[in-house]
Amino acid sequence: MANGNGTNKSLTKQQYLDLYYYMRLNRAVEDTMVKLFRQNKIVGGLYSSLGQEAVSVGTAYALDKKDWLAPMIRNIGALLVKGVPPRDVFMQHMAKYDSPTKGKDGTSHFGDLEKLHIVSPISMLGDLIPVMTGIAIGGRYLGQKIVTMTWIGDGGSSTGVFHEGLNFAATQKAPFVLILENNLWAYSTPVRRQVPIENLADRAKAYGISSYIIDGNNVVDVFTTAREAVSRARNGEGPILIECKTFRRLGHAQHDPAEYVPKDMRAYWEARDPIALYEKFLTSEKLLDAKGKKEIEEKIEKLLEKEREFAENSPMPPPEFAETGVYCTGDECHKIRAKWERSQSEVTPPKSSVKPVWTVEGFGAGQSAATAAIHFGDTKTQILEEGTLGTPATTKTNGAKSSASTKTPLKKTAKAAVTGARKGRS
Repeated sequence: MANGNGTNKSLTKQQYLDLYYYMRLNRAVEDTMVKLFRQNKIVGGLYSSLGQEAVSVGTAYALDKKDWLAPMIRNIGALLVKGVPPRDVFMQHMAKYDSPTKGKDGTSHFGDLEKLHIVSPISMLGDLIPVMTGIAIGGRYLGQKIVTMTWIGDGGSSTGVFHEGLNFAATQKAPFVLILENNLWAYSTPVRRQVPIENLADRAKAYGISSYIIDGNNVVDVFTTAREAVSRARNGEGPILIECKTFRRLGHAQHDPAEYVPKDMRAYWEARDPIALYEKFLTSEKLLDAKGKKEIEEKIEKLLEKEREFAENSPMPPPEFAETGVYCTGDECHKIRAKWERSQSEVTPPKSSVKPVWTVEGFGAGQSAATAAIHFGDTKTQILEEGTLGTPATTKTNGAKSSASTKTPLKKTAKAAVTGARKGRS
């Protein structure tokens, strides 16, 4: 833990304990939902992040309050870190009327655009990448100096929109951090049968962006790496990809026993439980003792007892509610407005006016000439100077010089071409 060199001096004791608390809370919330699922109180799918808590907690903890995130199905830990109360997570999966979506969704598809800056998950894997890139660009335009973050799995990184979105983020130098959770399985397909590369972070090279490869079960490494990436993105270095090597210890969802996973593979990763490893580290560094651990456990138990009771007592939505909220009707639906943190004059004419001309360095560089007028490589003609057209400049052949090209004004050349064309038609 902490790169094997003891405590990381850049973290306070409270930060160390916060990471522990949120990982324990993450697991306890999911354990509670498993019980609710088995009691038929959860109406939708239930997707476990068992063994991956360090990824969600460590990365989300690196964000500022004003930053935006978009979780996927195994990122409940990120929601808890951002400030979502457990009752909202419970009610959402129970389709209760007091849930964030008023009972219209039975899984994790909910967000909070106004206060917590959370974008709802999108089931089509990879689609959140261009969405969060757009939010990052919008925030930059408004002068907010925000960073956006989302997560993707190893399987999702093979979708077309993953590559399109990452390229879009790269060309726009968006302040965006992408967390690639390589948990080794895309449903029942092992990662080695998905891609021919060892590190999925290598895909970042194709778009000229920076990347990291880290142990996703080491929460301190996850947090410190994510914090560095967020800082770099905020300072204008563009998007950054972080590949977290981890393991999905349960099946894709509650219905999946994951019998396709080799037993020795499961045993190896169960021995590397991120919470157990971190607890051992905290104890060895005298950051956590038996009393402190008990206090955290009692705090979580008391909280979840209260949150679960509230969720179970929440009513189901009335039948007539089904016809409402199908379409956004304006302010009565969402009263969200752009929050400017810079003068609008900075991004409107005349300050924002630019000439409609691109400067492309090195364009047309040929193999045997300094510049090429028409295409790359050897050219038969080139622009010698503005307003003239001719054959290539003097070159050496077998030690002898060829004569320099004869320059002809472009206007005369064009006039002669037009005259010739007319004569040909007469």
